[in-house]
Amino acid sequence: MDKAQKDRRERYQQMVREATPQPNRWRNAVMAFITGGAICTVGQLLYNLFEKVEPSRLETTAVTQAAMIALGAIATGLGFYDWLAERGGMGAAVPVTGFSNTVASAAMEFRREGYILGMGAKMFVIAGPVLVYGIISGFAVSLLRAVLTGSLF
Repeated sequence: MDKAQKDRRERYQQMVREATPQPNRWRNAVMAFITGGAICTVGQLLYNLFEKVEPSRLETTAVTQAAMIALGAIATGLGFYDWLAERGGMGAAVPVTGFSNTVASAAMEFRREGYILGMGAKMFVIAGPVLVYGIISGFAVSLLRAVLTGSLF
């Protein structure tokens, strides 16, 4: 690459840097905190409600997770979760409702291609790595715990 091309490339990169809007990191962090906190508050309220009718803590946790996943999918179907994610950023993506949003939006997008090759195959294209890394991380932490404590349970 000659000097003229390097100069053009550098000028272009400078123009791109100047034209690219800079994100307001403090505002984004506060909005993510508020959004994630609101989602977790809903989850805690549901947990407190289910705690009154479920016999064990394990069942209460499972029902709460299922309810939050269902709420995330319903909010995605109604278009509300996209609005929430635009404003809340990672605060909407990190909770289990964000995972539900990912799966539900992919299912909605590819449903025209059929149930097997469309929804079934494409639904986990984005969510698949989350599952894989979640399972691997869980296994690694369990193995580390077993080594450190000398017990699997």
